[in-house]
Amino acid sequence: MTRFRITLCNEVIGAMSFAQQCAFAAATGYDGLEIAPFTLSDDPATLTSSQRAEYRRAAEREGIAITGLHWLLNVPAGLSLTSDDPEIHRRTGEHMRAMVDLCADLGGTIIVHGSPKQRPLADAQSVDRARENAVRLLRLAGRRAEIAGVTYCIEPLSPALTDFVTSVREALDLVEEVGAPAFATMIDTLAAWGGEDEEPEALIRSHMPSGRVRHIHLNDDNARAPGQGQRRFAPILKALIEMGYEGTIGVEPFDYHPDGPTAAARAIGYLRGIVETLEYRP
Repeated sequence: MTRFRITLCNEVIGAMSFAQQCAFAAATGYDGLEIAPFTLSDDPATLTSSQRAEYRRAAEREGIAITGLHWLLNVPAGLSLTSDDPEIHRRTGEHMRAMVDLCADLGGTIIVHGSPKQRPLADAQSVDRARENAVRLLRLAGRRAEIAGVTYCIEPLSPALTDFVTSVREALDLVEEVGAPAFATMIDTLAAWGGEDEEPEALIRSHMPSGRVRHIHLNDDNARAPGQGQRRFAPILKALIEMGYEGTIGVEPFDYHPDGPTAAARAIGYLRGIVETLEYRP
């Protein structure tokens, strides 16, 4: 019996109210929502304790979880993981730590740091300086995550999106350099198909035993939801089942075809069907 949870990245159905998102996710078979903070506020660090509690209650009323956060740095404007500018560096670090606190307050356990536009190497005088700036902020965020009981994951992204952390190997090297127990990485299937030499299932089998790969995002290489392209997800789910994965799998399409709710509903039906088939024992 699988122990992982399948969660929906909430911007896919962001036109709905948050209460409606929770009801939709529950009704279609998701275990939770993974929140993009910009869907809650233009400055999510300023959400009050009562607002945070109400978001959490909205999920609990529908019997689902808020599993974590992703897409961290697109609001407020002007943040950068790699910047040399002292004020930008300070504000970004404060925001990252605030997102750790927000995740914990909402009941989440995983933070995914993607945000490709807010981590270019060109934001610093050199590649080495950019990396140093990133390591400093990620180490502080990782320490805050450990205190909060949250795992903070750097997301390897396609070279088409960013020039910093574009492979699982590079992410694992960064995890080692940061050296915080609550700092890890994850695998995004779209990014893997766009920049890795191995298939996602091979990456899972190779690197998950290290304990440093702690989250999964599923999307097809056409940027649509699982089941809406040519890629097959049974080998990926089979690898996760056989590796005993007990974490969370986020469904994160970028091209909502024909619309967000339809893409989300089709994806969960497709994935649940694969899991049932893999688990079937006549």
